[in-house]
Parts: sequence; C-alpha cells; structure tokens
Amino acid sequence: MLHRPTKTRALAYVALAGLAWGTGGPTGALLFQSSGLTSTAISFWRLATGAAWLLLANRLFTRTPIRATFMAAPRQYIFTGLGLTACQLGYFAAIPRVGVAVATVVSLGAGPLFIAAATRERITPALLLAVLGLTLLMTAPGAAITTSLPGILLSLLSAAGYATTTLLNRNHPAPTTTALLGFTTAALALLPLALLEGLIPHAASWPTLAYFGLIPTALAYTLFYTSLRTLTPSTAAVLALLEPLTATALAVVLFHEHPTPLTLTGAALLLTAVALKALRP
Repeated sequence: MLHRPTKTRALAYVALAGLAWGTGGPTGALLFQSSGLTSTAISFWRLATGAAWLLLANRLFTRTPIRATFMAAPRQYIFTGLGLTACQLGYFAAIPRVGVAVATVVSLGAGPLFIAAATRERITPALLLAVLGLTLLMTAPGAAITTSLPGILLSLLSAAGYATTTLLNRNHPAPTTTALLGFTTAALALLPLALLEGLIPHAASWPTLAYFGLIPTALAYTLFYTSLRTLTPSTAAVLALLEPLTATALAVVLFHEHPTPLTLTGAALLLTAVALKALRP
C-alpha cells in the first residue's frame, strides 16, 4: 500500500503520467508499421504486457496477494477493466470513421467533462479552456473534418471508459494492484477479438511492445491512479492532457512535422489550463 502523496507530489505524478501517455501515440504508430497487428491486437498486447510488468513489480517489491485482493472487490476490478477496454476499442474504432483529430478531441475532451458531471463538480473556465486548447491543438488547417455519428458515439464511448476507470480508482489504497487487475481484465476481454484478427506480432516488434506495456501503460496508469489519492478526478484528468502535448512535440521531433500557428495557440491554451488547474485544483 502506498502512502497518500502530498499535493505537490500528486501533481508531479499526474504530469509524468501525461508525459508517459504522450509517448504512446508515436509508439503505437511504430507498431502499426512494424508488428503486422491490428489496433485490437496492439491494444491487447499493450494491456497484457502492462499487466506482466506490474506483476513483476509486485513479485519484486510489494508482494500483494493478487487473488485475495481481487476476491475482496471483484466488481471494481472487472469494471475498471471494462472501462479500459471501452477506452481502447472506442478510440481506435472511431479513427477510421472520423479521423485521429476528431477522435482525440472528443475522447480526451469529453472525459474530464464526464468526470465533472459524475462528481457534480462545477465546469470551471480552466476545464473549458483545456477543451478549447485541445481542439485547436489537434485541428490542422485545411484538414477534412468528418462528422460520422457512429464515429462520434465511439469516441464518446472511449471518453466514458476513461471516466469510468478514473472514478473507480480515486483514492484507492493500492494503485499498482488495481492497475494490474484492471489491465488483466481488459486484456482478457480483448483476447477473443485479437485472436480473430491475428495475435502474433513480428519478432522485431517485441522490444517496442515491451516499451508500450511499460512506460505509457504500467508506469503511466500507476502514477495516474496514485495521484487520484490526493487530487480530484477532474483535476487529474485535465493535467493528464499533457498527453497530446507530448505526442505533438514528439511528432515534431521524430517525424519532422511542422506546427502551425493554430497548433501553437492550442498548445499555449492547453498549458495555461493545466497551470490553472495545478494552482487551483
């Protein structure tokens, strides 16, 4: 069991989680090119390897009784896993219908709004500023915007899954264990679909899959769940929007993409919203 972090430490944890999540986009793009897997199979391996890393950490450090922990509150861990499954499947299924930009804006932008509504928190200017900044950051000038209703609904399903797993794990005394059990449940839920589409990756992609499971999955979610022991869920969700900022920065550095004035404006607004939430959660 981890001690409840101080506010400063919790803010650092969720910021690091957002940065770690931000490396997931480029990693996923590399896996699409090199692994020979579909998005469903990649999601399965992300969650399965994340669970394996956390199981190893449990064996080496905490030695928490996993089976007894699950049996003490099975519904929480099952619904955490289902939330993670909806988050993954909804997002990736939305992309071919509405594109990456719209899927990202709706799924990441609606998540904090769903959380605030569920906890009856006030919709603050910082939260609305974060959604606006995210929209500008992800919308390239001249890009075709598709408004497919099924795509929007799938993006909202992803946001609802993210909100569900966030709310279920606020103030949980063992964030590493709940992440492990949630990943395991989600991987098992995805396994039948992944088997139908092809499950075995190309051998050269195993190191990338190992990274995908470790940094933007096991580490990121553990840090995020730990921060929820101190921060309100909506505050943590807004600060986690450092994820698309990190992904954008990596796209500039690694893939030589050129940020537009609109992108830079969105990044500035999003950073402002994150700063406001950090100072006044």
